[in-house]
Amino acid sequence: MKKVVLFAAFIFGAVFLNEASAQQISKNALGLRVGDGGGFGAEVSYQRATSENNRLEFDLGWRNDSNYDAIKLVGLYQWVWNIEGGFNWYVGAGAGLGNYDDNRRGDIDRNDGVFALLAGNVGIEYNFDFPLLLSLDFRPEIGFSDYDDHNEFTPDVALGIRYQF
Repeated sequence: MKKVVLFAAFIFGAVFLNEASAQQISKNALGLRVGDGGGFGAEVSYQRATSENNRLEFDLGWRNDSNYDAIKLVGLYQWVWNIEGGFNWYVGAGAGLGNYDDNRRGDIDRNDGVFALLAGNVGIEYNFDFPLLLSLDFRPEIGFSDYDDHNEFTPDVALGIRYQF
């Protein structure tokens, strides 16, 4: 628990005390985020700039696992800083909702249902001279559900490709 508090303090310090100037981010970006967090899956991802170095990200995705399928919607608020040239790094926080569908055939007490999650986000992206954005990010998720196969903590690493407009 102490490590989580120290990590959160570091992130908030980096977000609010960093005075590095950010590269202007695209007003809109739409694409895919493909990764592995609790089962391989993909997400349709939309980003909307709210200021010069802040944006909202909405991801609608599905996950496949040997015991369940899941669909989820996650919303994140992100802070973006320029590293150099087209490289940016970002951090964010958000929440989401989803639904499990249990795939186990012999299980009489199928535990389908809704779940909620809190998420953090840290990543790096490259903004090409043409309207393409590639990203690699880490999204730790803490879930809340009665589903017996659900992990409370799910580390999600994903590759994103988005068209900017």
